Parts: sequence; structure tokens; C-alpha cells
Amino acid sequence: MTVLDLAAPAPVRGGVTEFRLLGPLAVHDGVSGAGIVPSGPKQRVLLATLVIHAGELMPVDRLVEELWGDRPPSNAPNALQAHVARLRRLLPYPGHEWISTLPAGYLLTLGRASTDVARFTRLSGQGRAAVPDDPRHATELLGRALSLWQGPALLDSRHGPLCSAEADRLEEQRLTTLEALYEASLDCGRYAGITSDLERLTADHPLRERFYDLLMVALYRGGRQAEALSVYERARRSLVTTLGIEPGPPLRARMEAILNHSPALAEPRPRTADLSAEVARLRAQVEQLVLDQQDLLRRFQEERESR
Repeated sequence: MTVLDLAAPAPVRGGVTEFRLLGPLAVHDGVSGAGIVPSGPKQRVLLATLVIHAGELMPVDRLVEELWGDRPPSNAPNALQAHVARLRRLLPYPGHEWISTLPAGYLLTLGRASTDVARFTRLSGQGRAAVPDDPRHATELLGRALSLWQGPALLDSRHGPLCSAEADRLEEQRLTTLEALYEASLDCGRYAGITSDLERLTADHPLRERFYDLLMVALYRGGRQAEALSVYERARRSLVTTLGIEPGPPLRARMEAILNHSPALAEPRPRTADLSAEVARLRAQVEQLVLDQQDLLRRFQEERESR
């Protein structure tokens, strides 16, 4: 399994508008199925900021800072008002008041609409909770969560402090979800198919110890102890060179366990749910064999009687 081969995101239930932030900013029109993208960069930043803080009053000065930084135009409140007016004309359901103008700022109300961030957060939480008891189901949930990502979060909108902070928060959630996905994959015995993904992730995130840890386990279970230990040395070099620190206790403990061939590193036994499924499959095969034998016996008797 590779994250790059994850299925396309599941469609939003009919009629529901979805604001999408996990990639380029877009609005999915739940009625027409069309994708709506604000044409101007300032409108995209404004919409992203309002969606991130949906249900919250956003003061004019914070929105001005998000759009123009420390060099706002002299007529910034009027320019902001003009961008809001364009967004109102662009968003679906003209009868729904998406953006309200209040004395102190603006407020976006989702109503029945949703966001891909909310879907990702829900699926990721459910998947991480399922890892200890049902890793196969966990991989399905976590894979669905990650399939919602169409690129870096707020790809074309992370210019101001609010959107940048949200993009960083979402990226951390994505990495945590990836860690849980590969942990569940290891618990399912899929170590051979994830080593290349983990190699790439350790290269992309050389200071994130958990990816090294998972890669070491995958290599060890594949009979590649020496390579697993070399991964530890690579992690140590990156941490010492960049941060001046040694690997943390969990990674050092993993290295010691690999050196000592700890029984804790053995591939987990099939879970109860897996055994139940296997028993059900075998029972169905037995029942089918009985039916086939009964059919053969009936045909044999019919042939004898016809002679």
C-alpha cells in the first residue's frame, strides 16, 4: 500500500456545499456539482480566513492584516468591503446569507455546509482510535482521511498569519495521520509494501523521529536488520547535525530492541476480528462442500435409478 495510491475522496452527500481547504481553495456546489474558485488572490485569502473562523466575528483590522500585511491601502476598509461583495455574488445559494456584515467586522455562517477539514478531522480521529483494536479498519479510515488532501493545505491562500498558522496546524495533523496509517499497516503485517513510502517520508521530514521508528520496524520484520540499524544512524546524524541533540528515548529503545532481537518486534498475531472472519470463511467453504457432496450423491442416485 502506498499513500500515493489512495482512492479518490468520497463525494459529498447530495445537496451539501463543501468549502475545501486541503489543497487549492475551492467551494463545491452541492446542487450543481460545480467547483467554485475565487479568481483573485485577495478573495481567496479572505474566503479561506472566514471559513477557518466560521461562526466567529472577524474584526476588520485582522482581515486587513491578513490580506495586505503591514502595507494596507489607504482605503483598506472600503477595499475589504468590495472583496466581500464579490464573494457574496460568487458563492452558491444566493438566498443564503453566507457572510454577514456586523458593526465590528464580518461573520461567515456555514449553515448546512461543511468543510473538507471537518471530514478529515473526523475520519482521522476515528482511524487513530481504531488502530489498537482493529488496524485493518483503521487503515481504511485513515486512507479515506488522507485521500481528501489535494495538495498542501491552503496552497494558494497561506500568505497572512492566520492562514499560515492554520496550514501549519493541518500539516501536523496530516503527518500524525500518516504515522497512524503506517502503524496500523505494520499491525496488519504489511511491512513489505510500506518501506519505500517510509524511506521517502524520512527524507522529506528528516527531524521527525516517528517515521524513522516505523521504517526500522518495517525493515526488521522483513529480515533486514542491518538496514534497520543504519536507519537509526541516519536519524542520529540528522538530529545531531541540525539540532545538536541525540535521538529521543523511544527511538533509542527501538534500536536496542532490534540489536537484541526483542520478541516485542515480532509480527503481531491476527486480531480477534481477523480470526472471526477467517472462521466464517472456512465455515462457508465447508457448507459449500457439503452442498456439493449432496448434489453429487443425488445425481449418482438418479443415474442408478434410471438404469
